[in-house]
Amino acid sequence: MLVYPSGVDVSSSALRFLSARLRQHRRVIGSRWRRLSAGRQALLALAHLRMGHTYAQLAAGFGVGTTTAYRYTTEAVELLAGLAPTLADATRTAATKAFVILDGTLLPIDRIAADRPFYSGKHKKHGMNVQILTDPIGRLLWASPALPGAIHDVRAAREHGVVDALATIGIKCWADKAYRGAGGTVRTPYWGRWETLSTGQKAVNRSHAKIRALVEQAMATLKAGRLLCKLRRTWSRGLEIGHG
Repeated sequence: MLVYPSGVDVSSSALRFLSARLRQHRRVIGSRWRRLSAGRQALLALAHLRMGHTYAQLAAGFGVGTTTAYRYTTEAVELLAGLAPTLADATRTAATKAFVILDGTLLPIDRIAADRPFYSGKHKKHGMNVQILTDPIGRLLWASPALPGAIHDVRAAREHGVVDALATIGIKCWADKAYRGAGGTVRTPYWGRWETLSTGQKAVNRSHAKIRALVEQAMATLKAGRLLCKLRRTWSRGLEIGHG
C-alpha cells in the first residue's frame, strides 16, 4: 500500500482539546505505553471523523495495525460522546431562549439484506434517523441517538421524549410538516396545497420557513465530518461508525 502525506481541515484547538482529554483518560486508566502518543491518537481519530478514512487507510498512514486504529478511534469517539449534552441539558439551555427549532435528518448507510427497517420513504434511501434541536440562530443544542430510517420524524421525536420535554418547560418549538400532530408546544406550517391556502396562511408559512431555515446551520455542523455522509452498518456490531 502506498502512503502519502495529507491534510485534515480541523482546527488545532480541536486537536489540542482531544489530546488533553486522551492524556487525562490514559492517566485515569493507568495506561503506561501506547504505539501512538495522545496527540497522534487524537489526530488519527479526527482524520477518521472528518475525512471518513477506513481503519486500514488510517493504520497504514499512522504505522499501526488495523485493530489498533479501530481501538484508538473508538476510545476517542467514546470520550467525545461522553461530553455531548443530554436532552435534559439541552432543555435547560432551551429554557433561556425565545424558541427552539426541531428537525430530523437521515444519515445514509450501506444497503444490505434485511435492511427494510432502515429505508426512509421520505428520502428514498436507507439510513438512520437523527433528531436535531437548535437555538433561534441555528446553533446545535442536541442531537438524538440514531433510530432506523423508516421511523417518521414525529414518532422519533416522541420516542426520544423531545415533545414532552419542551412542553414541560413551555418553550415554543418550530418544526416542519413532518411533525404535524406532535402536540405540545410544537408549531408546524399550515397543511394543504399552496393554492388552497388563504393569503394569511401563506404569509404564516413563509415566515415559518424563514425561521426553520436556520436549522440548516446546525445540520451543516453535524455533517461537517465526511464520515456522516455514509455510515457502514454491520450486523455483528449493529451500527458501526465507519466509511462504507
